[in-house]
Amino acid sequence: MNRRHFFQSAAALAALSALPPLPAFAAPTGPEVQVFKSPSCGCCGSWVEHMRAAGFTVKVTEVDDTTAARKRLGLPDRYGSCHTATVGGYVLEGHVPAAEVKRLLASKPKAIGLAVPGMPPSAPGMDVPGRKDPYEVLLVGPQGQSSVFATYPKRAVV
Repeated sequence: MNRRHFFQSAAALAALSALPPLPAFAAPTGPEVQVFKSPSCGCCGSWVEHMRAAGFTVKVTEVDDTTAARKRLGLPDRYGSCHTATVGGYVLEGHVPAAEVKRLLASKPKAIGLAVPGMPPSAPGMDVPGRKDPYEVLLVGPQGQSSVFATYPKRAVV
């Protein structure tokens, strides 16, 4: 490198360092959600994207049978849906809205976790056009009993 190129490079570096920093890409800031789902389930993938859009880090483990994961985590089968997840020591079953997961993590109740049994067409990730079916998010207590944690008369929004 000759002297002229050296000074041109130094001047270019000095000019670049005077520029304001580029904005960083928004990294997920929420706790990690571990999802157990079937490899062929599209609605589960949509729910994963819903959670990521809400700021959660999501790790997916594909399994042939989510019943085994649900049983291992202590959630009764009556709350079953198409995928099971864990976050912050809680179990999430089905299409639980991210807003309710955040509320659960903030309030820290004594519970196994949250469940949206079945696959309600209005829940996050289901996205059935024209459907606004009401559904409930259940808080599943330590003994397997449940109470209504949230009611959604229409599609959930984060």
